[in-house]
Amino acid sequence: MPNEERVRVRVADRQLVVSNLGKVLYPATGFTKAQVIEYYVKIAPVLLPHIAGRPLTLKRYPDGVDGEFFYQKNVPQGTPDWVRTARVPAPGSTMNRDQVTYVVADDLPTLIWAANLANLEIHTPQWRLPGDVRAVERTPDPDLVVFDLDPGPPATIVECCRVAELLRPALTARGLDPLAKTSGNKGMQLLARISGHSSAQASELAKEVAEELAAAHPDLVTAKMTKRLRTGKVFIDWSQNNAFKTTVATYSLRARSEPTVSTPVTWDEVAACRAEHQLRFTSDEVLDRVAEHGDLLEPLLAG
Repeated sequence: MPNEERVRVRVADRQLVVSNLGKVLYPATGFTKAQVIEYYVKIAPVLLPHIAGRPLTLKRYPDGVDGEFFYQKNVPQGTPDWVRTARVPAPGSTMNRDQVTYVVADDLPTLIWAANLANLEIHTPQWRLPGDVRAVERTPDPDLVVFDLDPGPPATIVECCRVAELLRPALTARGLDPLAKTSGNKGMQLLARISGHSSAQASELAKEVAEELAAAHPDLVTAKMTKRLRTGKVFIDWSQNNAFKTTVATYSLRARSEPTVSTPVTWDEVAACRAEHQLRFTSDEVLDRVAEHGDLLEPLLAG
C-alpha cells in the first residue's frame, strides 16, 4: 500500500478513507499500519465467521504498541452509517451507562474501518446477537464456553499445554469437544461449542471443571484469581464466560513487540510443546498456516 496520509480505497462494496499507512505500530519489527490492514484483509475469510454477530470491544493503539492504548466499547464518533451497531445492556459500566452501543463486524469493510482506527486487537463475548437485530434487552445465551489459561511466571505456555491436556478429557466427559488456540500473548484458550446454557450456567460449569482440576493438581493449577496464589501455576479463568466479559478473538493481532496472533493449534501441537517459541506465531506465519491447514477452529462454527 502507498504511504500517503489519506488514501481512498474500495473494500468490497464500500469506499473507505485510510490514513497514516506508513506509521510504524510495532517499532521492534517496523510493522506498519499498512501491514496491519493488509493482514486483516488477508485473514478476514477465516476471522469474520468467528466474530460475526458478536459485539466488538476495540483495543486501539494510536501511537503503536509502545504508546498509550485504550479500550473502546461504545461506537466511536464519526462511525459511518453503514457500520452495523447494536445496543446491549451494560451493568456495572465504568461510564455509568445502562447500555452500550457496540460495533458489530459482520463484513470486511467494517473490519478494515476498525483497523484504520489503529484497532490492533479484537475482543468478543462468548455469545452472538440473533440475526441482524440492533438492540437486545438481555444478552443472548452463549454458543461457546471458554477456558482461559493464564500462566503465572515462571510458568509459560508450556505449562498451559499440560493443563490443556488435563482439561480435554474432563470436558469430553461432559459432552464437550474442546479446541485450542494460543492467546498470542502468554497463555492459551480452550473453546467448545455449548447450547442450552445461560452465561451464568456456562461460568458455573467452567468453574466446576477448574476447581476439580485445581484440587487434583494443586502444584500446577489454580482456579483462584488471587495473584499470590498463581506463581508457577496456570490459572484457569472460568470467569471469562460472564456475559459482559470478552476474550481475544481467534486470529486477532496482539499488541506485543512482534505482531503475534491468537492462533488455532492442533492437539498434536499442544502435546508436543516443550518450549515457548513452538507456539508463538506472527501474522505472516498464521497466514501460511491457514493456507496449509485452513481454519482449525471451523468446527466451532457448525450448526
